[in-house]
Parts: sequence; structure tokens; C-alpha cells
Amino acid sequence: MDGKMSLTVADAVDYKGFPADRSKTGGWVPAALILGIEICERLSTMGIAVNLVTYLGGTMHLPSSSSANVVTDFLGTSFLLCLLGGFLADAFLGRFKTIVIFASIQTLGTGTLALSTKLPNLRPPPCHANEECKEANGFQMGILYLALYLIALGTGGLKSSVSGFGTDQFDEKNEEEKTQMAYFFNRFFFFISLGTLTAVTVLVYIQDEVGRSLAYGICTISMFVAILVILSGTKRYRYKKSAGSPIVSIFQVLVAAVKKRNMALPYDIGMFYESAPEGSRIHHTNQFRCLDKAAVVAEDDFVKNGSGSAGPNPWKLCTVTRVEEVKMMARLLPVWATTILFWTAYAQMITFSVEQASTMERSVGGFVIPAGSLTVFFVLAILLTCAVYDCVIIPFWKKWKGTPGFTDLQRMALGLILSTLGMAAAALVEMKRLSVAKSVGGTPAGKSLPISVFMLIPQFFLVGAGEAFIYTGQLDFFITRSPKSMKTMSTGLFLTTLSLGFFMSSFLVSVVKKVTGSHGGEGWLADDIDHGRLDCFYGLLAILGVINLVVYLVVAAWNKKDDKETEMVDVHV
Repeated sequence: MDGKMSLTVADAVDYKGFPADRSKTGGWVPAALILGIEICERLSTMGIAVNLVTYLGGTMHLPSSSSANVVTDFLGTSFLLCLLGGFLADAFLGRFKTIVIFASIQTLGTGTLALSTKLPNLRPPPCHANEECKEANGFQMGILYLALYLIALGTGGLKSSVSGFGTDQFDEKNEEEKTQMAYFFNRFFFFISLGTLTAVTVLVYIQDEVGRSLAYGICTISMFVAILVILSGTKRYRYKKSAGSPIVSIFQVLVAAVKKRNMALPYDIGMFYESAPEGSRIHHTNQFRCLDKAAVVAEDDFVKNGSGSAGPNPWKLCTVTRVEEVKMMARLLPVWATTILFWTAYAQMITFSVEQASTMERSVGGFVIPAGSLTVFFVLAILLTCAVYDCVIIPFWKKWKGTPGFTDLQRMALGLILSTLGMAAAALVEMKRLSVAKSVGGTPAGKSLPISVFMLIPQFFLVGAGEAFIYTGQLDFFITRSPKSMKTMSTGLFLTTLSLGFFMSSFLVSVVKKVTGSHGGEGWLADDIDHGRLDCFYGLLAILGVINLVVYLVVAAWNKKDDKETEMVDVHV
């Protein structure tokens, strides 16, 4: 009997809607096709983002702080739209259709961007000696924004579903496939990094030395090919049926709990309403007791349906399982809030750090390294950290502690520590760069300061290593600690930490520029960074990082305590 049952995968169907055959669907081949579209998405998004600040300043003639904010707002919107993509995937489209539709939108956006950088009428005239540069007009910026935000919309919808659709190809109830799923998370992040590495080396070089329109055209073609590749695996995928929007379920619990806020809770948890199948029930926990009132039975909670039988009104009465699902999502929020600042530090690596690099000596022999390609050290740090973690730390930790590596909370803590150290290192390097600029009277036109760009490596390396820990830690935390019915939404919630981190960067830049430049001076974030105090801005981020880390450690301790209490409840029940 067990052998027959194992021929199909529970909760999964094939492309015809029949129960998925384990031998003909899922596994590494379909997962590899899904990883392919993620590589191309990273190639496009990061290939544009890491070098966009130099285009905005050098070609569109925007001020330094405005250029930085355009980049961070673009990336912030990309990740914020993951919530929209997650909602559509859960409620209407399913993950596969969501990926294909939004990948097509991203392809349209990169094609528009390629045209906007090719046509002379869509950018201002070049600067000439002894003449003031003419900034891009409203129409030119409008076309650029149209292209960028089409890409942002495509990225948001695609990223919300691609990791979840990849894990759908593995059955959690099968031990062999469960192990393969754990490796999928590592490979998923590795391929993200591989796409980023190609973007910051090959694509940035093509942008600077050959032409941006060609580089963005390559992005367009690669995304189109990736769509064809993922469509080719239609018959091999395992699909999970859309179970409706989890947002509606969350509001139902909140509304029911508010309506019954004056009711007393029963002493016996067995009196709470529960109708979920035994195998899919979630045991009651004692946190957020106010939400338990949604599961208290009252006289008018049941209504007659079309067949004449009475059923619960979901806006007045919810099952214990539904309430506990909302509690699980609520437990994610403190960690969610305290990991946002990491991505604010990350944003500096693709904005102000690139501007720093553009003023420094970048020659190696006869080759001049493009300023945007300095982020290669950032990506190499990620790949190196992942390799060391997989090959050294995990085996060592398994022997010493009996667990396969650091916990999700520990990895996130390491990420926050490393990003804070990265901002401190960035402040010290900028102090040195500014002293050199002052001694020679600023960066000469068309030349660089006599200081090596390789001094920026520590800040790229520290924040890059931090990303390797915090990204995998967050992905693990938000997917494994969320209800099955809300995994796409929890992935979107995780990606909003990136979004809000970028928006916070834009907010801090605007506030710091306004406050420090309010007395007639240019302030910390001057249009020419040689006349500003970027080191003070980095120092501010380092101080905020220390404060945020302390708050995170308190939150992490609360989560560990909650884990132990949940385990005790499971044992006693």
C-alpha cells in the first residue's frame, strides 16, 4: 500500500490537473529550469542597478544624491511589488503562470530601456568644456522611469514565486526529496550570485566600453530565452493548486477577534472551534491570546448555506488552525523589522561606493576597471562565504554541535554584524579618500585621485559576506516558520525587507542632505562627493547598525523562547 501511495505526490498535480506522478514530475531537472530564469532575472536587474548611478550622473546629468535615490527607489519598488506577485499567485494565477507573465513584463521593460539609451532624443546633449551640463528633461526622465518600473513590476512578480515554485518540485514528506530541497535553497542563492557576478563583470564592461543599449539588449534576449526554457518544462513540473488569498484569511481572523473582544476566553482549549482535518491541524499556543477569541463559538456564528445545512461565518468564527496560522505570521514581524537596516547598508554598495570608485585609481596595467565592476568583490565575498560555510562550517558544526550549521537566527545575526563592520570600514576609507582629494585640490577632470580603488575591498567584502548569511537565514526563516498556505506571502514579506531597506536609504539620504546642507553649504552628501562628508554618512549607518543589532538580539532571544514553548505544547498534546 505504501509503495502505491508513494507513486503520487500529495497536494501536487501535473499540468493536466491529475495527481502528480513522482517518477515523471518534479526533482532536479524541473528545478534547474526554474533556476535558469532566476539567473537571467538577476543578470537583468543587477546589471542595470549596479551601474545605473553612473549613467544618471554622467549621461542624464542628475546630482549625486538624486542619482542614488533613483537607484534605491527602483530596487525598493522591485521588492515591494513581490507582495502583489505573491497575492496574485496565491489567489488567482498560481506560481507558474505568475512567473511567465511577470518575466514577460520584465523583458518588455529591459527592451524599452535599451531603446531609451540608444535614441539620442531620449537623453540630454553631452557636456562641453566651460559649459553648464543640461539636466534631462521631464519627457526623457519619463521614458527612463517607464522602462525602470516595468522592470520593477516584472522583478516583483517573478521573485515572489520563483523560489516557492522551485521548492514545489520536491516533496517534504519524502526524506530523500526533503534533503534535496535543503540543497535547493543553497543552490538557489548560489545561482542568484552567479547571475549577479556576470552582471557586474561582463555586462558592466559592455555598458562602459561598448554601449548600454547593447548590454540592455543582451538582458532582453536572455530573459526571452529563459521564458522559452521554463515553458519547455511545462509537462515536468509539479503544481500546487491556488488555495485563495491568505490576506483574506488573516483579515477574517482579525475581524472575528475584534468583534469578540469583550468575550471571555474558555479555560479549556478544547472548547475552541476546530474543523480542520486532523493531519493538517496546528496545535494551540499561548501567545497573542487576543486572537484566540476568533475561535470562541457564539450563538450567531453559524449561517445556513444553499443546501440548508448550517456552516460557520468565516468573518465571525475561525478554526484554531486558522488562528494559529495568523499567529505564525505575527511571530515573523519582529525579525522582519530588525533585518531591514541590513539592506540599507547594502544599498550603499551600489550607489555611493560606486561613486567613490569612479574618483579613484582603477588602472591595472593597461586595463581600467569600470567603477560599477568593483561590486565583483561583493559577489566574490558571497560565493566564497557560501563555499566555506558549506564545505567547512557545516561539517565542523555537525561534529561539534550535532546540527547542520548555524540556525537561521544565528545567520541573520552574523549578517547584521558584518554589515555594521562594513559601514565602519567604509567610513574609514572615505576619510582617507577625502584627505587625498583635499591635498590635490579635488578629482581632476577626466582623471582619478592618486589612491587605489582596491582600498574599497574591505567594505564590499564585509557587506557581501553579511549578505551570504542574512539572505539564506531570512529565506530559511520566512519559508520554514510560516504556514504552508502562506509560503508565497511569507516569501513576499521577506523580500519587502529589501524593499524597505532601499526606501530607508532614500529617506536617510534626503533627510541628511536637507539637515546638513541647511546653512548654505553642500552638507555631507554634496553633488560632488569630494566636497561632502560621505564618511559621516557611513558612520551614521554604522551607529544605527549597532543599535539595530541590540534590538535584533532581544527579538531573537524571544523567538528562541517561543520555539521551546511550541515544542513543549506539541509534546504534551
